[in-house]
Amino acid sequence: MALPYELLIGWRYTRAGRASHRNGFISFISAVSMLGIALGVAALIIVLSVMNGFQKEVRDRMLGVLAHVEVLTYGGEALPDADAVAAQLRAHPRVRAVAPFIAEQGLLAHGQDMKGVVVRGVDPTAEPAVTALGAELAAQALAALEPGRFGVVLGAALARSLGVSVGDGVTLVLPSGQLTPAGVVPRLRQMTVVGLFDSGHYEYDATLALVHLADAQRLFRVEGPTGLRVRLDDLQVAREVAIELAARLQQAGFEGLTVRDWTRANRTWFAAVQVEKRMMFIILTLIVAVAAFNLVSTLVMTVTDKRADIAILRTLGASPRSVMAIFVVQGAAVGVIGTAAGLALGLGVALHIDTLVPALERLLGVHFLPQDIYLISRMPSDPQAADIVPIALIALALAFVATLYPSWRASRINPAEALRYE
Repeated sequence: MALPYELLIGWRYTRAGRASHRNGFISFISAVSMLGIALGVAALIIVLSVMNGFQKEVRDRMLGVLAHVEVLTYGGEALPDADAVAAQLRAHPRVRAVAPFIAEQGLLAHGQDMKGVVVRGVDPTAEPAVTALGAELAAQALAALEPGRFGVVLGAALARSLGVSVGDGVTLVLPSGQLTPAGVVPRLRQMTVVGLFDSGHYEYDATLALVHLADAQRLFRVEGPTGLRVRLDDLQVAREVAIELAARLQQAGFEGLTVRDWTRANRTWFAAVQVEKRMMFIILTLIVAVAAFNLVSTLVMTVTDKRADIAILRTLGASPRSVMAIFVVQGAAVGVIGTAAGLALGLGVALHIDTLVPALERLLGVHFLPQDIYLISRMPSDPQAADIVPIALIALALAFVATLYPSWRASRINPAEALRYE
């Protein structure tokens, strides 16, 4: 089956424009437009893939420490009936595990160094079923937490900042003090470091201290756990399940409880990432738009150069619509080739960024992601079809729109005027 002659002529103009010595400047502008589209598309794919990877990496590391859902009291007091509340939570079909905890703030001191920490009391037997960090520490660090021994498991970054290791003693300064004739004196407790952990998330590694649940009750003077941590079969449904669990607890008569999923616990961070992602998409799309509309100047010059060809086609019976289609094909071919090249380049870099970035860091002698600033030390990447498909469609649409005006002008050329000086 023969192809339409508009397609054949438009493709011929595209190829001839690159090879013609007489039209070298037009070829250069066309190549620049194609390169601009390719680089814009590649930049969009790479940037959004890195942002997706960063979000996924931080989310996974957060969830290594955080639970999918937490049930808390408003004032940080002990749950009214922790066992009954846990039974209600376990009755939900999507709940896989429940573990009690106590979370309070305090100060850890060693020598002249003092750091603010979040002290989390955990049940060493139940915690491994709720978080990845608990499962990782179950065999050694958590097993060393014995009630009454007042042992503590510290994050690796926190231990380094205090200059302590396993077996060393630290002093825990508790927020509630004792009233004496001399005034309020802070309560102190000597703790022994029985283990260290490295979650891969600097914020938690530098501020979290784990103690036994029974020791936490004595330290903070509460009668039981102040909350329950819940693990689900799918973290993506945490928000919906949290709403269902809140309704279930309210129907069971448990008032004054807060049910919070992991997205709400880190809502500000995730919202900021989404805003940044949208803004980067808009900014980088403008780069693609500038490159695509360079096609306007390319096609205008091509139409001027091909006036005689257009006139001959018109005298042979070509309709204005056919002439317009020829130049639309030429501009669209540049857009398709540029978009395809950008997709190939962007996906190639995004899929191999874990090897390209370390090589670049070694070459330049710099480190792009200091761990204490960016939470993670390597450049992650997660290309997603939900980002790549719109990028390709927008690039193609912009290239097509850029061809319309020059192509319309070509269809309006008067054959007699075009041939007058030929």
